Amino acid sequence: MEALLASFLIVFLAEMGDKTQFLVMAFTSKYDWKQVFVGMSLGIVVVHSLAVALGTLAGELIPANLMQMLASLIFIGFGVWTLRGDDEEEEEAHDSRFGPLLTVAMTFVVGEMGDKTQFAAMTMAAQYEGAWLAVLLGAIWGMIVADSLGILAGALLHRRLPARQMRLLSAAIFLLFGVAGLVKALF
Repeated sequence: MEALLASFLIVFLAEMGDKTQFLVMAFTSKYDWKQVFVGMSLGIVVVHSLAVALGTLAGELIPANLMQMLASLIFIGFGVWTLRGDDEEEEEAHDSRFGPLLTVAMTFVVGEMGDKTQFAAMTMAAQYEGAWLAVLLGAIWGMIVADSLGILAGALLHRRLPARQMRLLSAAIFLLFGVAGLVKALF
């Protein structure tokens, strides 16, 4: 249960104010929200299944104490990365020959590859050895809830959430988890 809740919280907070959340808002202003939700969910399952598989493999190959230290340093890195913000330009929804569902799913997979939420899921899977399913479900749940807020915002408000405050909160949580993990690993 700890792996599920920790993965949910980390991934949910990491996704708040992230580019793919804004991308979902843009898609929702262009396409039916139900198609955006299904496409987004398909993309989330693909991305986080890959991340958890890689993280589980790493967890089996790396000693637990070293994995704890690496995970903590990665979380601190996420905190700094989140504070810095993405330098990428805002992404927009474009017409596609694949239709709304596949367009959203493929864009989501590409947009999330190498993103901090994918690395967070990978790290959590390595850290919680043997709990890969709980980590996967927590990561998927966290992304769906966070990005559903983007769908809601896109459908109802057609404007952005206060990204700066979300980014600062996410950064603080990552830094807190990172420092706490280092203290646990070292003492």
